[in-house]
Amino acid sequence: MFASKKKKQKEKKQPKLPPSSVQLKEGVRNGSKPPMLATQRYLQFSEVHDDVLVLKNGGLRAVLEISSINFNLKSEEEQTAIIQSYQQFLNSLNFPVQILVKSRKLDIDRYLEDLRERESHIENELLREQMTNYIEYVQKLVEFSDIMEKKFYVVVPFDPPKAQKKGMFASFLDYISPADTVADLMARKRQFKRHKKELESRLSTAKVALENCNLNVTQLPTDQIIQLFYQTYNPDTSRTQKLRSLEDTAVDNGPSENLVAEEA
Repeated sequence: MFASKKKKQKEKKQPKLPPSSVQLKEGVRNGSKPPMLATQRYLQFSEVHDDVLVLKNGGLRAVLEISSINFNLKSEEEQTAIIQSYQQFLNSLNFPVQILVKSRKLDIDRYLEDLRERESHIENELLREQMTNYIEYVQKLVEFSDIMEKKFYVVVPFDPPKAQKKGMFASFLDYISPADTVADLMARKRQFKRHKKELESRLSTAKVALENCNLNVTQLPTDQIIQLFYQTYNPDTSRTQKLRSLEDTAVDNGPSENLVAEEA
């Protein structure tokens, strides 16, 4: 009986901690928040501005959108001319390029918005009803027919010597610790203008050679590059949640010259 009283006194001296405090991590108990492990940290690119995609290693990428032609409908002489022009395009390149073919479901949301806007200004009741029926018909046609569209791109790169000469150990460190540092950001901004001149020279070469193939060539601006990546990484969400303008995204409109001095 005396021993049981001692045990009860010892139990009283050691109060139990609440279950919630046992599950707290060290950083939470100290009042500090652990760093966010966002998926964005593992992407190879850092920012988009001045119609250029900037990689974390300092490399630059520009994207050219290319029109398509129906090769099978061309005559034999025209087909031969197209093949020779494409051969000249490949021979004119002294740098690598990436050819991207992107297929996705046809998006006519903006077209339908334009039709609804016109419908609201139609005063004739019969014409307004016909417009309403036409909008419903087009919407159901695209929804149930699963109509696809193809777009063709040529990605023109420029990699500074520092980005090209990474060894196996440095590449491994970048893989396990992909976070971008302030020093990396400042270095990229200092070198951006000089590297962009080299990229523009390559762009001019590729653009002239592709236009000789009777193709329409357009360089994607900043907002369309963002749209391209948004649709690629979010194929389902991008159909319901549209990016209306650059103000809806966290994008740098250009290199901040007031942050760091330009290199001579």
